[in-house]
Amino acid sequence: MSNLPDTVTSTVAAHGMLDPGAPVLAMVSGGADSVALLRWLARGGAAGSPVSVLHVDHMMRGDASDGDAAFVSALCDRLAVPCRVVRYDVAAYAEEAGLNLEDAGRRIRYRFADEELDAQCSDAGVDPVRGRIATAHTLDDRAETLVMRLAQGTGVSGLISPPYRRGRVVRPLLDCARADIVGYLEELGQPWREDATNLDTARLRASVRAEVVPLLREINPRFDAALARTLTVLGAEDDLLDDLAAAAEVEHVTMRGAELRIDRAAAGLPRPLLRRMLRRVLFASFHEASRLEFEHLEALCDGVGQPGFSRDLPEWLRAFDEYGTLVISREAGTLAPLAPSLLTVPGTIDLGEAGSLTAEPARPDAIDSDPTNALIDAGAISGGLVVDSVRPGDRMRPLGMEGSRKLQDILTDAKVPARQRPLVPVVRDGERIVWVAGVRMSEEYRVGPDTHRAIHLHWTPRP
Repeated sequence: MSNLPDTVTSTVAAHGMLDPGAPVLAMVSGGADSVALLRWLARGGAAGSPVSVLHVDHMMRGDASDGDAAFVSALCDRLAVPCRVVRYDVAAYAEEAGLNLEDAGRRIRYRFADEELDAQCSDAGVDPVRGRIATAHTLDDRAETLVMRLAQGTGVSGLISPPYRRGRVVRPLLDCARADIVGYLEELGQPWREDATNLDTARLRASVRAEVVPLLREINPRFDAALARTLTVLGAEDDLLDDLAAAAEVEHVTMRGAELRIDRAAAGLPRPLLRRMLRRVLFASFHEASRLEFEHLEALCDGVGQPGFSRDLPEWLRAFDEYGTLVISREAGTLAPLAPSLLTVPGTIDLGEAGSLTAEPARPDAIDSDPTNALIDAGAISGGLVVDSVRPGDRMRPLGMEGSRKLQDILTDAKVPARQRPLVPVVRDGERIVWVAGVRMSEEYRVGPDTHRAIHLHWTPRP
């Protein structure tokens, strides 16, 4: 009989992963690891907490992606677990943001998961801090990540990734090897989906999984146990450094408007602590900062307290000395595109500089000619609604037209200045555009005689 349930239960208890009674959102792809996590949660592993599932279809594998979504939905139906499937073009987002596909997919999944969990906690009347996002990372994932990061170069945080818990994200399977997971599912008679890209050894992770990790286990048959001990030690030391960096942040860092300011006294901090503090505050203040590399952080460390220091950073960020204070800000005149956000019905999302956008059920006859409002046919929606910015190559079929047009041309006709276009919300249903807020909606979502349910969309621009 598989000991996986006992191992997972012990891991969850040891790291205080779950808060009884608070919602747990499981990220389920359909692969063996995430299916095992779902089966453990559905059999009572969540200790009385309401469990639901989020499946993000990356729209990258055609029929295989559709099959994954259908498999997860059917499994959740059988287990009586609520499931939300969201379709989003990760490849297009990766190209726009200058990211590799793996990084882009990870960002999208976690952002959508945060928003979905916030909504569930609100519905349940639970403090969002208590909610949990459960992912299915395993001991094998940690081994693969360690080898990859050693080859590429990283700090301690990179070596121990992914940790048992970070904020609301928990990883109950982190002490389980993949072989244990397969054995558990076979014992249950539970099938799973195989992603063919995981076997493509042209990709670094797949190559490490197929060639390097088996060699390490051959060199040391107790490699898994040795790895777990090493990661535990490194994790404790990393937590200590992070706590020290958080305390230094309170003493040396302020935020003035959209400017991050580091006082000259921070130059006296030990270099590892200064580097960690800068990394923490940059990532928290600017989502663009995730593209900063080691050389950028080293330059910033050198620039603290250095008169006349100036440095251009990726994604239109700039650092400069101002009377002994290191100032980091986005360059004047640049606007960052909207980060993708889930739009629930009913629900409201804060779009930062772009204002807010609300969706709510409405009668099919609730027509409003104001361009900040749109009434769409709810039955035409095939996936979850997502809001982001205009992308290169975007096309849509405007209301009342036969063919499609480039979105950039539509915005030009509407006299929307190019500099302001990143702040125009675009509501999407998978690969289809539903509404360009304040400009045009799509013919495909027109409310007609056969419409039984409608959704009212309202954009409140920020002055």
